[in-house]
Amino acid sequence: MRRILEVRDLRVAYARRDGGVWHALNGASFGVGAGEILAVLGESGSGKSTLAAALLRLLPQNGRITSGEILLEGADIVRMDALELRRVRGSGVSIIFQEPSLALHPTIRIGEQIGEVLRAHQALSKRRRGERAREILAKVFAGDIERIFSSYPHELSRGQQQRVLIAQAIACEPALVVADEPTASLDPITQREILALFKQLRDELGIAFIFITHNPALLAGFADRLLVLYAGKVAEVGPTEAVLSSPRHPYTQALLKCVPQIEGGEVLAPKTLLPVIAGAAPSMAVLSQGCGFEPRCEERMELCQIREPAAAMLDNRHEVSCLKYPA
Repeated sequence: MRRILEVRDLRVAYARRDGGVWHALNGASFGVGAGEILAVLGESGSGKSTLAAALLRLLPQNGRITSGEILLEGADIVRMDALELRRVRGSGVSIIFQEPSLALHPTIRIGEQIGEVLRAHQALSKRRRGERAREILAKVFAGDIERIFSSYPHELSRGQQQRVLIAQAIACEPALVVADEPTASLDPITQREILALFKQLRDELGIAFIFITHNPALLAGFADRLLVLYAGKVAEVGPTEAVLSSPRHPYTQALLKCVPQIEGGEVLAPKTLLPVIAGAAPSMAVLSQGCGFEPRCEERMELCQIREPAAAMLDNRHEVSCLKYPA
């Protein structure tokens, strides 16, 4: 599969008010193939949203990429100037934010908001932008296009607002769309509809997706590959079904055990204690030696405290960063 994105040793840090530094990403490396859906899974604070923002250089003012490469079809986003970034955002890579009510302008109609995306990247007349905006809306809505086109965001449901964000993201048919927890605020039925829409757009337009989530229950049958992020590093990556059915990294195993297992339609009894991962995620204010998961790991060894694990390639493109597996 042709790689459209190659991330190499990406490191991102935030300056803190006390003069310190928060190391959000610490050497993340992975790739995305053309038309592939790559899911990124991890706890809050693992670096998922920082990764999404870094891929488009949309970090806040106190954040910066300290090292690494983000190669989008061979061009390094890290080293692009402002003009090059403006050209590539939207047309080469775009992003879908988690909260549509914050991402959409409250006083501009939907058709015009999609038209603004087109105006930034394509030399189209106002009439043609309107026609093209309707064509794009038709790709993400089953009907009622004129009403959606003429509506303000507050006149739409949350699920419809999220579809509008998707329409903006695909407007210029980029090679890659980064979706930062786009289903987190949606009900389960709407979540499944959005996932089906992503697969449909992938099949029809050939767009690759990076789907960021904290919910592994969404991923079976949806994502092609699954990347597990912990403390700003890639703990495990491989075919989704393989990672979900046979996780190799102790963190992935512990994370998946926290998902309630309900069989045969059973309902959990009140006050049932759910599994949790002992301890807390490490502070990223100071980079420590060894494996970041070592203090919480039930299989830790003395070596884990002093040696950082390298990525070990297992069977079927399954890669794990753990000292249990020789690199």
